[in-house]
Amino acid sequence: MNNEAPASHTSCGWYLIFCVWIIATSGTLTSLFFSEVMQVPICVLCWYQRIALYPLVVMLPLALFPYDTKIIRYTSPLVILGWFTALFHVLVVAEIVPKSAQPCVQGIPCSETYVNLLGFLNIPIMSLITFTIIGVLLFLSKKYSIGNNHE
Repeated sequence: MNNEAPASHTSCGWYLIFCVWIIATSGTLTSLFFSEVMQVPICVLCWYQRIALYPLVVMLPLALFPYDTKIIRYTSPLVILGWFTALFHVLVVAEIVPKSAQPCVQGIPCSETYVNLLGFLNIPIMSLITFTIIGVLLFLSKKYSIGNNHE
C-alpha cells in the first residue's frame, strides 16, 4: 500500500511550513534588532514570547528536508504559549490587566511601549499578529496533511 501523500498536498503543506519558518525567522531577527541595535529593554513577557518563538527557527527547517508533518505537533505548544503570552502582554499595555497581576520587574515595565508604528503597532501587537499568522498557517498545513496517511 502506498502511504505517500498526493504531491499537491505535500507541496502545499511544505510551502506553508516554509512560510511559517520565514515568519518565525523574521520575528526573531526583528526582536533581536529591537533589543540589540535599538537598545529597547526586554521585559519579562517579551522574554517568554522569545522563548516560544526562537526554537521555531531551528525546528521548522529540520522538518522541511525531508518534509515531516509531525513538526506541527511539536511546534504547536510553543505557538499556543507564545500567542497567549502575547495576548496577555497586549492586555497589559492596554491597562486591562491590573498592576497587581503584571509580572513586571523594577525598571523594565511590561506596560511601556518603546516602539509605536502607524500609531497602533507596538511590539506586543506585532508579536500577537506573528503568533496568530504562524498558528493559522500551521493549522492549514495540518488540514492538508489530514487523511493523507502522511503523518
